[in-house]
Amino acid sequence: MTRINPLATGLTRRSLLASGAAALATPMLSRRAFAQATELTMLAWYGHAEPDMVAEFEAENNVKFIPKYYTGGDNMLGLISQSPPGTFDVILSDAEYVQALNAAGYVEELDPADYALDEYFPEFQQFPGNWQDGKLFSLVTRFGFLGVAYNTDALTEAEAANYNVFWDPKLTGKVGHFDWHLPNLGQLSLLNGNANPYDIDEAAWEAVKEKTMSLRPQIGGFFDYGGTFSSLNDGQMLAFCGIGDWITGVLEKSGAKVKSVIPEQGGLQWSECFSIGKGSQKADLAKKWIQYITSAKGQAKSAQMAAYPAIVPNAKGWEVLQAENPDEAKRQGMTKDAGNAMDMIRAGRIKYRQWPVQQDLETWNDFWSEYKGA
Repeated sequence: MTRINPLATGLTRRSLLASGAAALATPMLSRRAFAQATELTMLAWYGHAEPDMVAEFEAENNVKFIPKYYTGGDNMLGLISQSPPGTFDVILSDAEYVQALNAAGYVEELDPADYALDEYFPEFQQFPGNWQDGKLFSLVTRFGFLGVAYNTDALTEAEAANYNVFWDPKLTGKVGHFDWHLPNLGQLSLLNGNANPYDIDEAAWEAVKEKTMSLRPQIGGFFDYGGTFSSLNDGQMLAFCGIGDWITGVLEKSGAKVKSVIPEQGGLQWSECFSIGKGSQKADLAKKWIQYITSAKGQAKSAQMAAYPAIVPNAKGWEVLQAENPDEAKRQGMTKDAGNAMDMIRAGRIKYRQWPVQQDLETWNDFWSEYKGA
């Protein structure tokens, strides 16, 4: 899958840089502004090295980010494995892949004292995968929930708040899948009553496969990010499995009649983490970036990222967001109100998305291919 900004206008990164270059001609600017910027490479999902996220840091540190955007965790691992050590200064990865990065020696150890972990909610201070044998290798920076995405003209919130809605006859041919087995099969595992949706025995796995296959007549397509976005936006699909507010939140801001809800059976959590690439020659600057984006100010910025919104783990970041953009803080559940994002986690309604425990990843992937071809 590819995450792109479907709401992008003609204002490109190149034009922004060009306008910045013109501004440098102003005699009043200091000599430091004319110094050539240090290039910092970032391997990440689309959006993380765009101007709304990095422009302030670049200006303050005379840095220019050089992004390499990937299209999935496997693609990310492939890019790193095929590149010499030191190619990527900063690496963003989904939490499921952090341990793989550690095991392969692709990331540097971090000093916990360098980061504002004491500002994080307790649940995120020892976040799974960030640590190995008491050593820190990555820092979770944002997360979100996956549930049922739906067209508000076609379904009420009450109807969408149960995964069984996907089998509703009025949705035949109008249910879409985000084309990745982990979120979809994890949600259907929750529907089957598995409290730990990725840690299931063979009998439970067979039941998940059977339940999934029964949904196939309802499915109108399997979509990457752009296709998911457009098919929800134009009403081609009326409900979606495997996604959440990271897509519908962007659409809502543009006026589309879509929302996401966490069903009564529970939802999944995706999480993104920053690391310093092994062998980076600019590790100090990379560290400074992670310090910036995990600070309260950086966290509020990350929550509002133009490419796709997210919840952030820094409690003080919530306070900054509440002051800067109270409507968005409320929309994403980053307030002190009952039922906020942390309340949902603490109530056990949210489970971490992860690799399967009792089956190997390829087994789940093979079934997903079989299901798509059925």
